[in-house]
Amino acid sequence: TIHVVVNNQVAFTTDPKESRSSPYCTDVAKALDAPVFHVNGDDVEAVVRVFELAAEWRNTFHSDVVIDLIGYRRFGHNEIDEPMFTQPLMYQKIRSHKNPQQLYSERLLSEGSVSKDQIKGIVDKVQKTLHDNFNSAKDYKPSVSEWLSSVWKGFMSPSQHSRIRNTGVPLSLLKELGETITTIPEGFTPHRQIAKVYETRKRMILDDNEP
Repeated sequence: TIHVVVNNQVAFTTDPKESRSSPYCTDVAKALDAPVFHVNGDDVEAVVRVFELAAEWRNTFHSDVVIDLIGYRRFGHNEIDEPMFTQPLMYQKIRSHKNPQQLYSERLLSEGSVSKDQIKGIVDKVQKTLHDNFNSAKDYKPSVSEWLSSVWKGFMSPSQHSRIRNTGVPLSLLKELGETITTIPEGFTPHRQIAKVYETRKRMILDDNEP
């Protein structure tokens, strides 16, 4: 099997050197005597070469091989997640750093391998494909075969093994807990975006009219 680690520092609150006993997240593969290829995600041709090597290794030796694709996350987990909170210096560099497509385009142009019109044509084609699929997804109707229920046919539900018990708690208790976890301690000045997130969450919990 070819194991690919998309190493974009998912847990960006912790530096790699502090999150494990070695600098590489793939070092666990050493216990399996599997080769590990570390490759810079910004180097497009190196990435292609490494994947070709991994495929050749698997086909030749019929054993596991690991690819550590080293990159970065440009944005947070979701709309309200802001990595600048925990890694401001690193994310200042990331925001000013060109993405792989831009870097490779500039390299090919400097070599004279392609023209600007050729690059624009490829970018426009990919963007059109993405936009067309995004728009068609709005009216997409899944078939029965695509639902998980068809895959799990024949498996018993939890209610067939034991009684379903009421695990709910009073709404007043939930609101009390919600208010507690969204209250910022006195004397502590949070980042303005964090303060906004806490205010929004508290309003959602305490205001019955909030969606």
